[in-house]
Amino acid sequence: MSLIPEKPLIISPSLAATLGLEEAVLLQMLGEFRDHAENGQSSWIEISLDQLTRFLPFWQTRDIQRIAQSLKDKGVIALSSAPVTESGQLCFALEGQTSNPAPIHSAPPNNAGGARLIASQWLPGEDTFRQLAQYNIPRDFALQLLPEFVTYWRERNEPSYSWESKFIKRVLREWREQESDIARQKQASAMHAQWRPSQDAMEILIKQAGINANFIEDAIPEFILYWRERGESSSAWNSKFINHVRHQWARYTNAMENDTRPKPLPDDWQPSESLYEVLALANISKAFAIEQVAEFVLYWRESGQVYGSWNTRFLQHVKRRWARHCNLQQESQHERLQSTDQPVRTRDRSLEEDLSDRSWAQ
Repeated sequence: MSLIPEKPLIISPSLAATLGLEEAVLLQMLGEFRDHAENGQSSWIEISLDQLTRFLPFWQTRDIQRIAQSLKDKGVIALSSAPVTESGQLCFALEGQTSNPAPIHSAPPNNAGGARLIASQWLPGEDTFRQLAQYNIPRDFALQLLPEFVTYWRERNEPSYSWESKFIKRVLREWREQESDIARQKQASAMHAQWRPSQDAMEILIKQAGINANFIEDAIPEFILYWRERGESSSAWNSKFINHVRHQWARYTNAMENDTRPKPLPDDWQPSESLYEVLALANISKAFAIEQVAEFVLYWRESGQVYGSWNTRFLQHVKRRWARHCNLQQESQHERLQSTDQPVRTRDRSLEEDLSDRSWAQ
């Protein structure tokens, strides 16, 4: 007894490599149908669904339709029938041999070459949900997208051979976008008091942007305070910080004095208006900065020291005072009540320590 009771299918390897294995198998079978057809001189061949399933038992009806459509899209065959799943037959002709008119087949309303407009009450079949389940997509998720899908395609008034295929693609796209959003949300974190920019962020600002390291350090407390008060979460704090510092640095460098020769602080010295704009970028009010001027001038007049940019010194001084001011505001009410019997502490260290802890604009 032969182990191969049926006539084997002979597939051309080069054809399979060009069209695809499934397409080569179906094309071989269609070629045999054409060779044995008894329809005279017509180039159009009609094959019933029973014949197709008998000779192609390893495929379901929707697979045959899908592969036949693929052959048509690749310009190998022409189709004149409605989808096999609906018409129960396949009417085809090899491209280049379709000189005779295509036979007329009964088609559903709004049929255009086998394509149909979507019905107002269209619903996907169970096969669609089974395919979506292979991607772990719940039925409820797909059904939520159904009304919008139907409305969209009815408004466009375009026919399609397979609304199920279009629906699956739409659901897959929405599902992947949702998964991406969830992944981003999981990576997001709230700003906290101990936050520090990464080493990569510092290198970008210092080495690539040429920003003073002390300037960057002074920008950290105000950045933390701003985003903690807003209560937002993000997965890109380092990027936000880089943009924040670059913006401040650009304004700062434009605001600084052009004359960098060391000189003592004048009696009537006042910060430049552009310096207040730099402070405003850090959410430090002009009123707060003005309050610091008198003490700043008094200290540096008495010290007799000379510097190239007093605006730079003052900017550093105000930022430090602002950071300390905000930290004091964030102390708990309980701690403040306990300290009512003691003198109110306005600073943790002297003004001299504030202003001489490191040298700017050197």
